Amino acid sequence: MMLSETVTFGGSALDRAAELRGNAAVTALPGARAILSWRGKPLVMEDALVQVALDHPVMADSASDLILLGRDDAGPIFAADLSRWTPPDLDITHLDTFLDPSEQKHPAMPAGASFAELRAIMTRLTPRDAELAATAKAVLGWHQTHGFCARCGAQSVVAMSGWQRNCPACGAHHFPRTDPVVIMLITHGNAVLVGRSPGWPEGLYSLLAGFVEPGETIEAAVRREVLEEAGIRVGAVRYLASQPWPFPASLMFGCAGDALGTDLAIDRTEIEDALWVSREDMALSFADLHPTVKPARKGAIAHFLIENWLADRHYEEQPDAH
Repeated sequence: MMLSETVTFGGSALDRAAELRGNAAVTALPGARAILSWRGKPLVMEDALVQVALDHPVMADSASDLILLGRDDAGPIFAADLSRWTPPDLDITHLDTFLDPSEQKHPAMPAGASFAELRAIMTRLTPRDAELAATAKAVLGWHQTHGFCARCGAQSVVAMSGWQRNCPACGAHHFPRTDPVVIMLITHGNAVLVGRSPGWPEGLYSLLAGFVEPGETIEAAVRREVLEEAGIRVGAVRYLASQPWPFPASLMFGCAGDALGTDLAIDRTEIEDALWVSREDMALSFADLHPTVKPARKGAIAHFLIENWLADRHYEEQPDAH
């Protein structure tokens, strides 16, 4: 495994068992079990995903359609959505916030098990659990927002073990979407370009990022986004690493770009602020010693890219080479 594959949500080599998706009897295969999700939050206990047999009592609150995530030596692994269950003591104060700190407990599960915000726990999960959780969140989220045919408007139905929706009215097939996003490590000499969006915690800065537009290459998207947001022209662009980011359905393409200048012209409708940070100041930020700049969140590819820039690591290397 290369260093580029060690980013959060990647690198577990999950066997997705695509050939089983059309098998109507896949849930009856030996060892079949499910991970559980409530409103996008995975059920975890002691920093591990909880897995249950498909006949476990908790499954009474699950939606009827299960998502086949993959297969390991023990058997197939599904995602079950328990969003229709309402906790009796539900506090709606934090729901649907950027980082929901609340946790929910199901009465059929052990006391130590709770549904937790994936952003908050992602760095504590094993690579396999992180990939399973990210896949479940992305696919379940797609089903929640794509219940009707985009061609004719009729209600569609789940097919292929959750990896397809079919329209019984016009026969159209629909598939889970992934939105390509570029995120850029833009450097000039000894400094890196970072920015922040409105509403972020005070002092938090990250790498610039933006969606790839139709008809656009990754390299062109990098140059366009940096120019639009910060007024910086970018020369050479190279790919570094990627990260699935299920918030809700992005694939982040991490790239490095060489800035052709340093004079900022910030578009305040796009970002709140941008600035150049020297390698020395960024090292202080990552050590929580910088007085004003806080680093990108751990687990995000922005943190991964900056951390490896600070260490001058090469993405073709094995991760244990340092």
